[in-house]
Amino acid sequence: MTRLKLNREYASRHAGVALVMLALAGWFGWDGFVRYPATPAAELYFSIEGREAPPATDLEAFKVQKTAAQRGLMIAALAAALVIGGRLLAAARFRFEFDDDGFACGGRRFSYADVKNVDRSRWKKKGIVVVNGIKLDAWHHLGVGEFEKKLKT
Repeated sequence: MTRLKLNREYASRHAGVALVMLALAGWFGWDGFVRYPATPAAELYFSIEGREAPPATDLEAFKVQKTAAQRGLMIAALAAALVIGGRLLAAARFRFEFDDDGFACGGRRFSYADVKNVDRSRWKKKGIVVVNGIKLDAWHHLGVGEFEKKLKT
């Protein structure tokens, strides 16, 4: 049996982006919960805008808005890290094996005669084939190309 293996390049790129998103979430969270609340409003305005505030500026409202924005960015970056990390974890946990007689996925064994539907519409451009509703992506896993060649339909 040949088992699909997680593509290292795919894994390292996605893990790297997830880590960057976590770092950004930490940075935004630090600003939104620690730095901005502790900084006087006029000083915060100057640090963000690079100049003194015009006389009619409501500095406290500016501070509240910028603090809320940092907190929102923290949530967005954290959500992105969780989505990317979750998809990477799902790809890493995906189990698919095949040999000359058939394939196994999700605890079930199929012979090639059991194949009812093969969707190759995204194969040439994306390296994606769907077999009996099972989506296989050659970017996520090594070995998909070898499996695709074994399909008769």
